[in-house]
Amino acid sequence: MGAQQLVIACLPFAGGGAGFFREWEKLGTSEATLLPVQLPGREERFLDDPFTDVAAAVAELTPRIVADAGEGAAIALFGHSLGAVLAYEIARELERIGHPGLCHLFISGSPGPRNGRTERATGLADDEFLAGVQRFAGYRHAAFDDPELVEILLPLLRADVEMHENYRATGTEPLSVPITALRGEQDELVSREQSEQWAEETRGPFTYRELPGGHMFLADEPERVLRVVAGTPA
Repeated sequence: MGAQQLVIACLPFAGGGAGFFREWEKLGTSEATLLPVQLPGREERFLDDPFTDVAAAVAELTPRIVADAGEGAAIALFGHSLGAVLAYEIARELERIGHPGLCHLFISGSPGPRNGRTERATGLADDEFLAGVQRFAGYRHAAFDDPELVEILLPLLRADVEMHENYRATGTEPLSVPITALRGEQDELVSREQSEQWAEETRGPFTYRELPGGHMFLADEPERVLRVVAGTPA
């Protein structure tokens, strides 16, 4: 890649925000600059309506990532679960517009994009919905134990889950950039076979990596995840 600066745009899981990846920035890496991507409805964008449609999210986020990365940057995309879907569709959009910077797609904790989840939480009553989200996410959000925080978080979570559950991949042509699929060794939500479905989505090299932990392995050992993502050659 020569002197090109690598920028890793990081897209969060359902209910998550850029703050999760800002903690990664503190870990530091000389190989790359992290670009935590903020979605509406959370943290400093709390007053903005959250996305309920992947296409709308891609339309807003893609030009923002390009602008924030800066001219001439090499761009890698990293996304976990819902973020994986967003990262994949943003990669498709960058290829569609012929952006020269896209160099790698990192998919974390996600089956291939052509396999929608059969069990749904959208439309359930609040308690059932939260139980479903906890099951799908593989972790319990700390806010679930605080009724006031739940009230604040629910509309955002409902929007994220609706966006994820209604998503269907649109394009059929594989990407040209390399894809690395990451999965926790003990992930009970996404199997190795499901994670390896991403091999079909690129004409370039495909790598499958397992790391210690369950579905939310990236929260347990962020340093290890960051090393994998920043150290993978384009």
